[in-house]
Amino acid sequence: MKALAPGTVIFHRHRGYGVITAVNLLTGWVAARFGSESRTLDLNLSTDEVQFADGEAILFRRAPPDRMPHARLMAMVRELHRAGYQKLYLYSWPKPSGLHWRWHLFSGPRDWMQRSWREGWYGSGADYNVNPVMGWGDKPGASTHELIDALARFDPQGLAQALGRDEDHSAWFEQVCEALLPGYMYSLDMQRPEGGPLLDAPAVPVVPVRATLPPYSGPDIGWPPGWQGLWSKVHVLPARRPDFSGIPET
Repeated sequence: MKALAPGTVIFHRHRGYGVITAVNLLTGWVAARFGSESRTLDLNLSTDEVQFADGEAILFRRAPPDRMPHARLMAMVRELHRAGYQKLYLYSWPKPSGLHWRWHLFSGPRDWMQRSWREGWYGSGADYNVNPVMGWGDKPGASTHELIDALARFDPQGLAQALGRDEDHSAWFEQVCEALLPGYMYSLDMQRPEGGPLLDAPAVPVVPVRATLPPYSGPDIGWPPGWQGLWSKVHVLPARRPDFSGIPET
């Protein structure tokens, strides 16, 4: 299906041609303007039989979408590992509120605590709920290979840094993907007593990516290579880019 975004010209059998002004792909509702510049009409993509200007039907799946992109990212990273880009890593951890999980792709040296930050290589489920894309020019619901192509076009220099061998991590990641995909993701969340170090290494937390899935009941997931020495250290996240938007994080 073609990309659907504000500015897309559509056709409705009762209203004629119009232009989309707002899209919510999580719920399937769009706002469109037909003729009048001062008034918009809300349309449901599942029931209102909206079409593109060339007559192609706009179909919206009724099944609930993933509430976070981590499983799709895991599938993409696995394919890149198989293609020789084994120095590509996916770090995911919960926001302080516990309502959403962040994700961060990084390439080059495998340093879980001091990760390299590249524009567009990080995000969260909160952003994904409103606009289910990664931000690389990809389309909603893009396949694994389409995501790879979009990332390669968006930041070829960053992806080139992932070219190389890291057999320990790629073997661990392959096993994790076999156990979790397509419905679950891992969270590298080191819970510790207030102000103190972790005393042992529990299983990696596993989270369903759709609200309708039951809690994970499969085999325990071990921590990735290079993580063992971190249990006695204070978990300090790398410095983030300053945010002057004034919008509080959830």
